[in-house]
Amino acid sequence: MKKMTSLLAALALSLSVLGGLGACNAAQAADQDVVARGQYLARAGDCMACHSAAGKPAYSGGLAIDSGHGIIYSTNITPDKEHGIGNYSEAQFSAAVRHGVRADGTQLYPAMPYPSYAKVSDEDIHALYTYFMQGVKPVASTPPASSMSFPFNIRWGMKLWNVFFANDKPFKEQDGWSAEIKRGAYLAEGLGHCGSCHTPRGFAMNEKASDSSQAQFLSGGDLNGWAVPSLRGMPHWSAQDIVDYLQTGRNKTASVAGEMSLVVEHSTAHLKPEDLQSIAAYLKTLSPVASAGSGRVTPQGAEATTKKLTAAKDLSLGERLYLDNCAACHFVNGKGAPGIFPVLDGATVVNADNPSALLHVILAGARTPSTEKAPSILVMPGFAHRLSDKEAAELASFVRQGWSNQAGAVSEKEVKRMREGLAKHGS
Repeated sequence: MKKMTSLLAALALSLSVLGGLGACNAAQAADQDVVARGQYLARAGDCMACHSAAGKPAYSGGLAIDSGHGIIYSTNITPDKEHGIGNYSEAQFSAAVRHGVRADGTQLYPAMPYPSYAKVSDEDIHALYTYFMQGVKPVASTPPASSMSFPFNIRWGMKLWNVFFANDKPFKEQDGWSAEIKRGAYLAEGLGHCGSCHTPRGFAMNEKASDSSQAQFLSGGDLNGWAVPSLRGMPHWSAQDIVDYLQTGRNKTASVAGEMSLVVEHSTAHLKPEDLQSIAAYLKTLSPVASAGSGRVTPQGAEATTKKLTAAKDLSLGERLYLDNCAACHFVNGKGAPGIFPVLDGATVVNADNPSALLHVILAGARTPSTEKAPSILVMPGFAHRLSDKEAAELASFVRQGWSNQAGAVSEKEVKRMREGLAKHGS
């Protein structure tokens, strides 16, 4: 009888241990699921692009961001307890992400898009916190201190900025949205912080709108000397064009350039197809905005431009420069090659009131990121070394007025200003 009792006790103990191990394994699996979700959300929020610098470990900070009022260096957000955020509680992490307040009470600059991140849900904040604390390797590195001009170097002044300009309201869906559109809006308005670049800014560098209920939201503008296009409705692109662009950095008519290249490389190329489709569906619901029409001219006409370039007679300086430098890829009809060389006839970047983006590409060139869906890198060389300011202005003016394009002419002064800006930033 004693043997039977001992055997039953041993069996009960074994089952108890196995049950405990099972519960432990289940808890660990749950934690790993949360970490994986947090990693995905960090991609959606494009945290790596700003908090990682070339040649340094991921999330260790040190990226120099030119604010126009000085240089802001991104912070170390690895879980290092001395140099990073390893001592942050989840509440402190949430305050930093959603309200721009560090654990020590210091105000962050809105180069950290906390006005957008305020829309991130508690559940997603928890997943992000879990990922950064458990899924990121600690890095013992302190980035340089930010160097801002007066009065922007007085950080407590950001409290006043927040009172007047920061929107800390949670995400709010609009009436009539489907589940797909709601998901796209949540990503675009919140973690994706699309408004940080694509919404016009006021005198205090504040975004003039914070969500789709406001007509100026995602309506484009100028940021750091770059013409940023409107995302509202995107009438010239289908939903699939938007998905392709975000997933690969190119679609049948356009390729990424400038800061958007990093957004695709570090963020949108890693998102699930269904999330990209949700973002596209959301953007297509927004009412398009009409162009301001500054400097509009009567276009040459697509057929007339194509015929003249084909004949190659009595060419203007801009037309000759186009044939010598651009026609091999973009062709005499300005249509390029689908998925390879962007279309120039009717392109948003070409017809923008502000020619800065076009000038940037002409002088400095562009390259697409390598993504899983499009691993090959397509490169357009820069022509700053071979074009004078006058030549670049004439070339840009022709492109902006050839075919069906109707934008104003470009001056040598504008080219010179862009060239000086590129030299300042080492481009």
